[in-house]
Amino acid sequence: MRFESVPMPQSVEARPRDGRGYPVPAITPWDGGQPQFALTDYERSANCARGRLCSVCNVLMPRGPVWRVVGGPESAAIGEALAAGRPYRNLAATLEGPGHRACMLYASMVCPYLARPNARRGTSASTPDDMTAHVVRGAVRGSMGAVVGFADYEFAVTPSQVLFRFVDVVEFLPHDVADAHLDALRAELADRP
Repeated sequence: MRFESVPMPQSVEARPRDGRGYPVPAITPWDGGQPQFALTDYERSANCARGRLCSVCNVLMPRGPVWRVVGGPESAAIGEALAAGRPYRNLAATLEGPGHRACMLYASMVCPYLARPNARRGTSASTPDDMTAHVVRGAVRGSMGAVVGFADYEFAVTPSQVLFRFVDVVEFLPHDVADAHLDALRAELADRP
């Protein structure tokens, strides 16, 4: 599905765009006037965490659930825990910040890496470490991702990273191809004033 055909949340419409027309997420760094989509800007991410701002649209997230898009291994672990009636809590921190439900549904469909199981990363982490070693140019996303709602999030701003942990799964929307979320996104946008 082409990104132009995915309904866009109003808050995302207000974001700056790249030359192709893609909206640039709030945490994306810029270099020479060009967004660096596969990377995360430390200050922007820290500001979003501290201000409870969506990492996609940069608008306040009200108290209550937050969402994020997860990859294959985490999606599988969440699905297995929920199917077995067990709570899920990943104590390993992640660099990916939370967002509004509509923003994460939208991101899961328009981000080439998140949307398709055969998608490959276009760039590598500039200074890989334990948290970013998987960010390697050419790495395949793999099967099954998910948009997941969590009751809340915790964060820590270290001298070099912003780390997030998410607590209590409240919604689990798995996908192989993210187009599966189109009806959920349309319904979410229809419910907004």
